[in-house]
Amino acid sequence: MATPIKRIEKDFLLKALYDEQIPIMYLRDRTEYILILDKPAKSEMVFKADRPINRLKIRNKLDLMFDYRGQVIIFTVEVSSFKDTIIVVDAPDALYKNLDRSYSRINTPSELQLQLTFLGDRYSLSFPKVMEYEIESIGEFFRNMDPRNLSGLIEQMAGWIKGYANGYRLVIFKDVKPSTTEERIVAETGKTLYLASTLATFPHADPYPKKRLITEEMFKRYLESTGVDLAYVDDACIRFIKAKFDSGIFSDAWIPVLFQEYVIGYIHIWINKEGKLPFDYGVIDTLYQFAKVLAHSLKVNGYFEKGKLKNDPFEGKVIDISASGVLFAYPHSSLSSALIPDSELAVKLVTPKRNISANARIVRRYKDNSLGYFGCRFLDMAPEDMRFLFEYIYGKPFTDVDASFLTGQV
Repeated sequence: MATPIKRIEKDFLLKALYDEQIPIMYLRDRTEYILILDKPAKSEMVFKADRPINRLKIRNKLDLMFDYRGQVIIFTVEVSSFKDTIIVVDAPDALYKNLDRSYSRINTPSELQLQLTFLGDRYSLSFPKVMEYEIESIGEFFRNMDPRNLSGLIEQMAGWIKGYANGYRLVIFKDVKPSTTEERIVAETGKTLYLASTLATFPHADPYPKKRLITEEMFKRYLESTGVDLAYVDDACIRFIKAKFDSGIFSDAWIPVLFQEYVIGYIHIWINKEGKLPFDYGVIDTLYQFAKVLAHSLKVNGYFEKGKLKNDPFEGKVIDISASGVLFAYPHSSLSSALIPDSELAVKLVTPKRNISANARIVRRYKDNSLGYFGCRFLDMAPEDMRFLFEYIYGKPFTDVDASFLTGQV
């Protein structure tokens, strides 16, 4: 992930740009321009380009990049004035390193078209939705289970739970809508509500790379969203946990059952008798896998079949593109709401000379009032297609020197 550079290092790099006359690359309309800082950087920066930049305008944003001793740095500036090859911009707010894209992105050539299709089945269901989810993967422990045997799976899960909990409940949001605080926050976040001990509090941090837990801060933000005054949030959180302890619950966990972007229900486990250890992360991990297998079993048994969508191709508006990924826009709709980070798409790039097919994974998304924007990373593009795409968008042959300069994995 791109990392903002701290102020002291930023000031050092801006000074080095002038002192060492480091070349700065700007890519536009398949043309590479080289800029040199003409004066020391202050509130403004004055660049001298190796040639006039085609169709440059005031307030244009320039995505710039330079290589400082093997580290690729990027930043964005806005043009305040220009004349011939002299360009004046406002100093950047931030510089970034440790880029997570492999090649610099440029504005898309006008004749390029992007066609996309979801990989795998898609559904329109009446369950609560979340904005992100993990791609399904079933642990080795569960691979020998028969997904068609739903009742057998539930029986096996119940038997396993008895070794760690005094009670459990499986709820599917089919005829029952989320109503309790626990149900609503699990349905809204798609994450696990976990209290190892009701004499303590929620986890302060989430140890999972793909975040799975409702932390103390998340729970307090949820309370605020329900109308609890900020001044009373801490007390409300304490009272919520104390009420569990007073009711005889010593350890508590609510694990969501997720199917794609839908929270279809949850598994609730609790300890209300002495003699059992509090739930640890190992218990949560196993139940998380049980929940995945359960959702997969429901799919295999046709539980979601009525909500299955026809998987037609759709066209995205390319905002910018690189040899390793593409940023596209699509209007807000039920389709765009399914374009969630980690979901995968079949991609077809249509150019006047050649069509390129590959798969891509959505790695980020954001939106404005009318459009959603989706940043994708190409997964398995054929080498000859990547070479063609590089030469098509950058307007020059692909060389080892270019690859070394443009790489973002630093």
